[in-house]
Amino acid sequence: MKKFFILFLFFYVNTLHSQNWDINILKEINIERNTSFDNSFKVITESATPISIGLPLLGYGIGLIKRDSVLKSRSFMIGASVITAVGLTTVLKYTIQRERPFKTYPEIHKITLGGSPSFPSGHTTEAFALATSLSLACPKWYVVAPAYTWATAVGYSRMHLGVHYPSDVFVGALIGAGSAYLSFKVKKWYDRKYHHNFFY
Repeated sequence: MKKFFILFLFFYVNTLHSQNWDINILKEINIERNTSFDNSFKVITESATPISIGLPLLGYGIGLIKRDSVLKSRSFMIGASVITAVGLTTVLKYTIQRERPFKTYPEIHKITLGGSPSFPSGHTTEAFALATSLSLACPKWYVVAPAYTWATAVGYSRMHLGVHYPSDVFVGALIGAGSAYLSFKVKKWYDRKYHHNFFY
């Protein structure tokens, strides 16, 4: 976890001193975009929160009905990953207070909602927390590939729609994946300490 925060701080400090690459990439993605994909990316971006919240709740509910302790445990870990990631991202957003790109650069086309501070991307954080925790709970290619494809599409959609810089998305993905990994390790330690066998 220490290495993660060092990487995060290094990346953020460098971003502050090299804003040009950040906005230049965003301009290429947003201004030069294929507008026929706008509605598709709106659907993808709007799927982040409902899926990230709904999937672990659904899994936990099914676990309760079926009295499946393994499913309940995995669903709880996935939900905890998302909540941890969202909490950390929210604190960072309101601590750093970075303005959205469309406010700083009027040429950026804002095509969806984006009201809170920009850094890091909350939607991307949620998506990568869910994708990573799902992949850790069920490390099968047919889970991992669709999960990360969807999470990457969510991250890209935030730039296509003009509401986040590439650095917002990149750090959001790091926080999401890092929170999921940390939650998984904590749950694994707990299971071993109390002789549960939910992940093996």
